[in-house]
Amino acid sequence: MEKPYLVVVNGPNLNRLGLRLPELYGSQTLSDVIQLVRSVADTYRVEVRDIQSNHEGALIDFLQEHGPGAMGIIINPGALGHYGVALRDCLEDIKRPTIEVHITNVHMRETFRHHLVLSAVVTGQIVGLGVDVYRYAAEALCNRMKREEAGGQP
Repeated sequence: MEKPYLVVVNGPNLNRLGLRLPELYGSQTLSDVIQLVRSVADTYRVEVRDIQSNHEGALIDFLQEHGPGAMGIIINPGALGHYGVALRDCLEDIKRPTIEVHITNVHMRETFRHHLVLSAVVTGQIVGLGVDVYRYAAEALCNRMKREEAGGQP
């Protein structure tokens, strides 16, 4: 039996974490963030498969390949969260528990950031808590898996 795994998807510009606008996004790198998710997942014996791309199609290809078998998906779509309809359609098709995360509180930023197109197809959203949003999302999805394995509700 294959080990359960989480998929972590990071969209445009997230490869610049630690460098781009550290006053907003902090000083931790994307590598630090993925290690944070791995440290949570390891305690549940869950693998992590991750991608970062500045191209919506690459994210969709990865999700179509790895998403259907995942026990959950953590996605920080970056700016695609505001206009990535193809990404939204992909997540809707995959139908896996998905948590959308944003390091900053997008609802307190520019008006164009207030609308998130993934909202209707994700299980939940965590915003504005810095890179801890990834840890909270990983814990939520792993706890959900644990409850389901025990025969409880998600």
